[in-house]
This record gives sequence, structure tokens and C-alpha cells, in this order.
Amino acid sequence: MKPIDAFADFSRFTAIRRDIHAHPELGFEEHRTSEIVARLLREWGLEVHTGIAGTGVVGVLRCGSSARTIGLRADLDALPLQEANRFAHRSVHDGRMHACGHDGHTTMLLAAAWHLAQARGFDGTVHFIFQPAEEMGKAGALKMIEEGLFERFPCDAVFALHNFSIGGKGVPGQFAVNPGALMASSNTWRVTLRGRGTHASMPHTGIDPVGAVIDLAQQLQGLVPRVIPSTERAILAVTQLQGSDAPNVIPDIAVVGGTARTFSEKATDAIESGLRRLAEGIAHAHGCTAEVFFRRASPPLVNHPEETRFAARVMREIVGDEAVDDNFPAVMGAEDFAHTLKVRPGCYAFIGNGDGAHRLPDHGPGPCIVHNTSFDFNDAIIPIGASYFVRLVQRWMER
Repeated sequence: MKPIDAFADFSRFTAIRRDIHAHPELGFEEHRTSEIVARLLREWGLEVHTGIAGTGVVGVLRCGSSARTIGLRADLDALPLQEANRFAHRSVHDGRMHACGHDGHTTMLLAAAWHLAQARGFDGTVHFIFQPAEEMGKAGALKMIEEGLFERFPCDAVFALHNFSIGGKGVPGQFAVNPGALMASSNTWRVTLRGRGTHASMPHTGIDPVGAVIDLAQQLQGLVPRVIPSTERAILAVTQLQGSDAPNVIPDIAVVGGTARTFSEKATDAIESGLRRLAEGIAHAHGCTAEVFFRRASPPLVNHPEETRFAARVMREIVGDEAVDDNFPAVMGAEDFAHTLKVRPGCYAFIGNGDGAHRLPDHGPGPCIVHNTSFDFNDAIIPIGASYFVRLVQRWMER
């Protein structure tokens, strides 16, 4: 591994990361975190813009006279989880924790901004984008875009990193990417079936929506292979069923819901259409009416081939050929950087967080995977991720 020499001592950034970890904030509530980011960027001489999508921050660094621009993005928010860790920098807020490593993503980008502000050595403009509300389908990226992010801060291309430990590919500092769909869309669906409630001992006097919901849930298990080609991957999961609150009551309504994940908008369209057809048909067969809710929280995250090839070359400069997988299989997780890649070319990549060997005493018992109450970001990869961002800027401006 060959991180930039300036990051040989990254203790300052470890302290920043652990402070952010100890003070997690949920989407669109990242006031303290945003203040830290803005203050540090100003101290380092960057032009700072705050209040974008509420708590978003953009730092601007200009050097030379070139019209070339690049955007680098990190996410700020935490998750509504109760942390199981007991080390010194555990969350001070019950019910909130940085269980996805956004504290580390923010710190890596801050470290890159610090180095570039001191060293300069490039010709163009860098936009450091600190985005709120990536988690829980809140689509902070989309809100920033709708508020004029790229009109105010033009970017020829945009790049982002996320830590990972997936399928044995979680070696610290290893990079993984592919030049197409890397992450799935995230879609939430719910079907409300309306009947006519009655006493459970006299079902003939009502219209039972619970039976209709059970029928629909079973039929939905087979929807994907009927509407999606066998060469594609997609998931429709039934995760919620709700009927009566009492054992002797047939309710007026019953609800079934879940999530759908796809790697193309066409596949999402097919699943939504099939869901609506099944809901209407089964409701009619049971004498009920159906109300279908389908929310597209995030589209598939699809990297741009040219920018991905460029990013992979930069990764190899930092960690060598053996530590870069540029044909990593797409994962069913979702990420709202997908909205960004729909309006600007760019590349989203994974950086290995390790298998847990970095974890401190008093760590929780869970595995070292994201969205786990025992998760903690691996501080040893801060200089690697920061070096990647720095090299992206330098090489992009040389093109």
C-alpha cells in the first residue's frame, strides 16, 4: 500500500473521526457534524457554503486557471440504532450510532481537503461535497441536486467511496468497483386491501381482507421470475403483514408490504406493474378493493465506464494491482449517490474496512459489517481513502 506521505501520521484525523462517531446525528439533523466540517474547511482556507439541503456543506478549492472541475462526495448521517460497543468513543446518544461508517467517509474527505489545501499542485477546481441524509431513503443527494448543487458547483465528474466487508472482499484498504450497476435500486411498496369487518365467528357477514392479503403475499413470492428475465437479478421481498389487533375480529383493512430491489429502471417498472396487476386481481377475486403504494427511494447505482476505468487506475497507484477488483459483482444494497450518477458522470467504489481485527477492547459482539450495532470504522484506512481522493484530483486535472 502506498498512501501519500503526508498521511503517515493520521492521528489528528483519527481523533476527528472518533469525535464524529461519538456524536451521531440522523438525516437532515447533522448540525454539529456540519459545523465541524465547515469550521475545518475554513481553517484550511477553502471557500465554504453551508445550508444546502439543510445541513449539507460544500467546500470549494481553486488552484490555477484551468476550467476543469471535479466533485468528491462524503455522507454525514448516522442510523437510528442503539450502539452495542463500550469503547471510549461510543455514541453518547441513545438510539443513534454511526453503524455505516459515514463518520469515516467524512473524515477521509476532510483529510483529502486538508492535504490539497496545503499542497495545491493541481490546476482546476475541486468541490468537496458533504451530503446529509443518505440513510433511511431520505435521499439527501436528490435534495441537494434539486436545490441547485451542480448549477452552483459545476462538476465534470463526481466520485465517492464507501467502506465494505462483503463476501471475503473486506481486506483493509482493498478497492472494489465495476463499470456498470454496482448497487441496486431501493423501492418500498405497500398494498392496503379493504373489505368489510365483522366478528370472526360470522365471516359470511363481512368481506375478509386478511384472506386476500395472505393470497396476495403468496402470489407475490413468484412475481419476479414471471416479469424479470432469468439473466437479471431482482428481489421482491414481503416483510410486513398486518390484520386485526384482536383474535376474534375480521378487520375492515389488511396490509402487506415490503421492498423491491433491481439493477435497472426497466426491471423496477416491470415489478411495479406486476404488483399492481396482482393486487387488483386478487382484491377483485375476494370482493375487496386495493390501494397500492410504490415509492422509488433510490434508482440503481450505475457507474460510468470511462470514469470507472480512470478511478481504477488511480486506485492501483495507491494500493497496487492485487488490491483492486474492477469487476466486483453488484450488491443488493442501495445508495442515494445513484441520483448523482444520473445527472453527472462519475464512479462510486468500495474500500475494504477489514474483518474486525482493528476493533478495540469493549467492542460489541456482532460482526464487522455495516448496519450492525457492533460496527466501527477502521481508522487505518483513513490515509488510504484520503490518498485516493487526492490522487483523483491530481490525475483528473492532468487529463
